[in-house]
Amino acid sequence: MKMKACGINTLTTYVPWSLHQPERGVFHFHTELDLEAYINLAAEIGLWVILRPGPYICSELDLGGLPSWLLRDRSMRLRTTHLGFTEAVNQFFDKLIPKVVPLQYKKGGPIIAIQLENEYGSFAMDSTYMPFIKEALQSRGINELLLTSDNQKGLLKGGGVSGALRTLNLQKLNLGDIKDLNAIQPKSPMMVMEYWTGWFDAWGDLHHVLSPEDMISTVREILSHGISINLYMFHGGTNFGFMSGALANPVYKALITSYDYDAPLSESGEYTPKYHLLRDLFSRYQSEALPDMPALRWKETYEPAIMYQHLSLWDVLSFTEEPFKSPIPVNMENLPVNNGNGQSSGYTLYETTITNGGSLKSGDNVRDRALVFVDRHYIGIFKHRSLELMVPEGKGKQTLSLLVENCGRVHYGKDLDKQRKGLVGDILLNNAPLRDFTIYSLDMKTSFIDSLNQAPWKSLPHSPSFPGFFLGRMFTYGYPSDTFIKLPGWGKGVVFINGLNLGRYWSIGPQQTLYLPGPFLNSGVNQVIVFEEQEADYKITFEEAPDLGMAVDIQ
Repeated sequence: MKMKACGINTLTTYVPWSLHQPERGVFHFHTELDLEAYINLAAEIGLWVILRPGPYICSELDLGGLPSWLLRDRSMRLRTTHLGFTEAVNQFFDKLIPKVVPLQYKKGGPIIAIQLENEYGSFAMDSTYMPFIKEALQSRGINELLLTSDNQKGLLKGGGVSGALRTLNLQKLNLGDIKDLNAIQPKSPMMVMEYWTGWFDAWGDLHHVLSPEDMISTVREILSHGISINLYMFHGGTNFGFMSGALANPVYKALITSYDYDAPLSESGEYTPKYHLLRDLFSRYQSEALPDMPALRWKETYEPAIMYQHLSLWDVLSFTEEPFKSPIPVNMENLPVNNGNGQSSGYTLYETTITNGGSLKSGDNVRDRALVFVDRHYIGIFKHRSLELMVPEGKGKQTLSLLVENCGRVHYGKDLDKQRKGLVGDILLNNAPLRDFTIYSLDMKTSFIDSLNQAPWKSLPHSPSFPGFFLGRMFTYGYPSDTFIKLPGWGKGVVFINGLNLGRYWSIGPQQTLYLPGPFLNSGVNQVIVFEEQEADYKITFEEAPDLGMAVDIQ
């Protein structure tokens, strides 16, 4: 309704394969993943729909929205006509496409166009791949306008396919790009498929913003050339749970939980100056007055949640799936968990026995961070570019533990096939590879968090052990409102509200609050569980406004 009131006539949406098919043969198209209900809602409001079913969608999601179980195949080549990939795409499209065929415009539905893949010109590893995707859609009954979208560099390369309209993705309009597009497809409609209204953020960076004035001048210029425009993003939202992706170049950087994107609607759906400027501009293209802007729900500051119970990491291991014993380290995707689909996200604990101390080297085989313990005492950390630790000498046998976190798979570029996580090779102690591991999968799904209700929680000790789980309660009255969680004095971890994974927090920022939507809350008592790696203040606070960190203009 906020989109309609802004003068926009079309909703564009991706379909994240990884969420809709978390395991081979298991499909989710219900509740928050009910694609048909979402598209029908757009139609009810009077919006057309451009559907972007992928299979790769980028969207700054883990592995660009591809399911991690694809990586169990050691020879996998994603986004190509590699047999293992095309078979999986066909199985997914067999389930997905019949749901959207009746929603096409020619059948009385709102879908006016379908995008093939996403920016394939910047990947372009297989010239037969885009024709395969086109055929996969058309053979299943898709017969609306087909689109491809590419940034300027990818436009002239292998991103397009005959019979599909090429479109541009950009933040600054370059008239040379329009000429190039016109030369490739003369007398065709022109479209900027992604006009980037802001940008995304990585942990340890600043919060990227694009000034409202710069945004509106570019939008005005695009429209003045008679070019259609799609705003990426109009509303960015949130990478709940472990959905966020990562950058590979020039160095690995994991993305934050917020996907606010500095978009015209904020992460929590608030109007911004960009929204008002766009509404004013778009109203000039309408023959009748725009609908009223929907009223906003207020945000709430609730009483702080005091953490009163504690469970150490070591106490919860009996609540995980059966540990796996292996002579050598096994990456998380190839663990025999989740019905043979491997572990997708979260943490993996690797334990082995050592008989002496010395130099421990990761050989860059830790993906992406590992907290290292000897007999459950923390001794240091491995991460990208931090590759050696000293293990203290002890008496007799000691347990060496590495708690490895998948901080997010790269979502873009040529490294997609290399995104296996956990330990992806040998760890060396005094240059000898460690052997005989016991491996625990800690993907922290809702079912696991719920199972902790049976765990031996203890009253919060004066100095609790880390990593650990902290339990508290928050109270709401009446109809719960949106709020923002702040964790001053905490280090790095994950927040669960009523068993739902809100996402990661990390004191290095930029993001300092986590968005908590009112519908995730019960009226009355709500369970709060925080998994913290290293330090805690034992209470979390609830604010009425977000804090996304110190801002920097997009270069």
